[in-house]
Amino acid sequence: MQRARVIRRVGLGVVILVVLVVVLALVAVTGIVRQSFPQTAGTIPLNGLGADVTVVRDAQGTPQIYADSTDDLFRAQGFVAAQDRFFEMDFRRHVTAGRLSELVGKQGLNTDKVIRTLGWRDVAQQELPLLAPSTRQYLNAYADGVNDYIHRSGSDTGNMGLEYVVLGFQVKDYTVEDWSAVDSLAWLKAMAWDLRSNYNDELSRARLGTLFPADQLKIIYPDFAATGHDPILSASDWQPGALPAASAVPSALRAAAGAGAATPAATPAATPASAPASAAVDPAVRPTPGSATAVAEQSALANVQAALDAIPATVGRGEGIGSNSWVVAGSHTTTGKPLLANDPHLTASLPGIWYQTGLHCRSVSTSCPFDVSGFSFAGLPGIVIGHNNAIAWGFTNLGPDVSDFYLEKITDQTYLRDGKQVPLDVKQETIKVAGEPDVPLTVRRTVHGPIVSDVIASADRVGRKALVRLTPQQDTYAVSLSWTGIVPSTTADAIFALDAAQDFPQFRAAAAKFAVPAQNLIYADTAGHIGYQAPGLIPIRATSVPNTPPGYWPAPGWDSQYDWKGYVPFAQLPWTYDPPEGYIVTANQQVTAVRGGPFLTTDWDLGYRAQRIKDLLKATPKVSPDQMRQIQLDTQNGFAPALVKALAAINLGPDSETSAPADDFTVQGQRLLSDWDFTEPADKSKAGIRATYFNAVWVRLLQYTFDDELPTDLQADGGSRWMVAILALLKQPNNPWWDDKQTPGVVEGRDEILKKALVNARLDLTQHLGKDPVTWNWGALHQVTLTHQALGGDGVPGIVRDIFNRGPIGVPGGSSIVNANSYNAAARNPDSPREIGTDTFAVTSAPSMRMVVDLGDLDASRWVNQTGNSGHPYDAHYIDQADAWAAGETFPWPSTQAAVEASAEETLILTPGGSPGTLPSR
Repeated sequence: MQRARVIRRVGLGVVILVVLVVVLALVAVTGIVRQSFPQTAGTIPLNGLGADVTVVRDAQGTPQIYADSTDDLFRAQGFVAAQDRFFEMDFRRHVTAGRLSELVGKQGLNTDKVIRTLGWRDVAQQELPLLAPSTRQYLNAYADGVNDYIHRSGSDTGNMGLEYVVLGFQVKDYTVEDWSAVDSLAWLKAMAWDLRSNYNDELSRARLGTLFPADQLKIIYPDFAATGHDPILSASDWQPGALPAASAVPSALRAAAGAGAATPAATPAATPASAPASAAVDPAVRPTPGSATAVAEQSALANVQAALDAIPATVGRGEGIGSNSWVVAGSHTTTGKPLLANDPHLTASLPGIWYQTGLHCRSVSTSCPFDVSGFSFAGLPGIVIGHNNAIAWGFTNLGPDVSDFYLEKITDQTYLRDGKQVPLDVKQETIKVAGEPDVPLTVRRTVHGPIVSDVIASADRVGRKALVRLTPQQDTYAVSLSWTGIVPSTTADAIFALDAAQDFPQFRAAAAKFAVPAQNLIYADTAGHIGYQAPGLIPIRATSVPNTPPGYWPAPGWDSQYDWKGYVPFAQLPWTYDPPEGYIVTANQQVTAVRGGPFLTTDWDLGYRAQRIKDLLKATPKVSPDQMRQIQLDTQNGFAPALVKALAAINLGPDSETSAPADDFTVQGQRLLSDWDFTEPADKSKAGIRATYFNAVWVRLLQYTFDDELPTDLQADGGSRWMVAILALLKQPNNPWWDDKQTPGVVEGRDEILKKALVNARLDLTQHLGKDPVTWNWGALHQVTLTHQALGGDGVPGIVRDIFNRGPIGVPGGSSIVNANSYNAAARNPDSPREIGTDTFAVTSAPSMRMVVDLGDLDASRWVNQTGNSGHPYDAHYIDQADAWAAGETFPWPSTQAAVEASAEETLILTPGGSPGTLPSR
């Protein structure tokens, strides 16, 4: 008995000890987690301020900053952004400088090699002196504010972010460096890289050109005209012409050292160039698809693509990366003033890509011209998308062809140019790797740009006998890349000019400075006007392949006639002001169908989103602000009716040879689609069940039609061009694409493949969601996981990922739908590539924010971020907007000082003075 009491006492003591250890551990962890949280109320002395700065935060933690001078305003913006998002800023600058390995170890080495080769930071350093003195002043003031935060945080990096604590177990003695203006500029290179658009298509076509005849390739690279969808501007809308008289020659072009050369409005490619026999492409000498030469060349091009894909996606990449934006004139709104909507479609990440901020000069003047709020990037001063006191603007990706690959003939340290050997530009780099020896890197450049085939050693035999005539002595090439993003320009000037613009001429003058990434800019103002402008550096060059557009294939680098001949003058880029239709819709579709204008690209989004938005606007005589928001949430699948009609015509039985009855199991699935309204909600509603089956059929259809023949990394992702391809193939029941090459000895046609997709999609859903369709839920398959860029990936232990990631969250919509929660239909289990899994439908890109600006009452505007404004896990604003975002809800967007003060939850006063090196009290 006594022994039992002793055991119980000991056991109780052990339990108490364990509980005590757990409690102490939780207290310690809580302390570590909270030590980086920002002070958002009270007073903080800040070095260099000329007067007090007020930072007012609302219930979502959005900082609205009030200052008496631009120096104080941007210094405070830098400090506040660092408070909320410093690790994200530090991570991004390591990526853009090619120094990621210093922060995360050898896992960052391939990324560093590619970015050092491209020279992002070098270009940013060259850009800085080209910028306006005021822009340099803003960048430096912002850097001073960031550095005040760094210095007062002390030597313990844990004071700046939980990520440093986790990385500290692997990377020892990491020291945070001071922030610089170049760090901010280099981020623009990363944004431009992800939004450059055409490079993937050019490289992919070059690879596929060795595998398929031209007519088959044309099916999967259709023209925009084949869709029947409207471009952004009609012929009557487009207003080519000079800049407003008050504007100057576009500084973006002048700074790019090529504006004067850009004389013709239309590129020389309007008619095929006549290339010399030594260089011209001859389809007859392309390798036979499937030959050893073709396989070798396709493999080499794949290595180049793999090298460039080593760069992490900073804002997004692949199918679904784009945006919706539209603006409606007051004559078509319930408010009598314009309404403007925007929702950029980018990678889902934590923290979210956008940082909501307001920047307000207490007394707006020429010396302090800012009264603006909206969405910014942490690490970059100013507001990128939003509105000021007079105008609002939104962006979608224009997607012009701004990159070209050149095949180069290299001998030793020289390359061939117009019959002469000229020296390569060679630079030696050293990459420092945390915990590992330094890694040397040789970067070689031609007149066209960096040689990207050097980045991966196995990529040094590119372009073998594929696209150009070769001499018997020459059968291999290097590959260089020309890209406008590595041309020094003045995009940073454009951001501040947009923030301060008060009317359409000033808006266009700001757009003239916007070089990369080229965007569709929409406009509205409180005076009642709306407009559109396409800006950016758009190269002029000749085609290297007869009867194809310029930039469609890699070009022979040894012949200067294929070099860029400058850039399209800004005055000849499409724009419109108060078009007669009364609205403008941009969703990455073709800009204008007018012939004779400048060549932009052939690789547009094919217009399903844009057409749906336009149709909804046409059907609504007077659009309200809430209807603008509802349009953003529309899940109608514009492609589905045509495919469902074809699926309904498939005879599932009886079998013509065996007279076996129809399979009721599969017929049940087919019948589901007969009364579908073609919407895709994330629930078990009638429409949600049918959307689940349709998407399962769609993925199987792509797999059997295309993926059996395409390289693994070029398989059909399900985006708009694959939809248009299937529409064309439905009219060609015996086209070779229909044959499933995984079934040797059998040649399938259209109906066999459609039937196969219906049958196996039914089996897929039975396996994953249950046999009875009432158990099917689109949101159970179609989910978004908000993923931390540095510590949220599959290579990170799950216990760490769970600290930084959030989700999955079921969401509606899909690819090429207005509510563009896209997925990659090519996603497969690498061990079972024919298997369709639940990850197949995981969201790869989504609306990164949503906004609706009411130009009749700016304080009635609404907005929502994808995640939250904070970058600190477990902070109240790390993920506080995600539920509203997923549900399609928005928050009030106060902008006048009275409205901001009425919504205030916390107020911080930054005062002049202070002594960096000690943390403020929390």
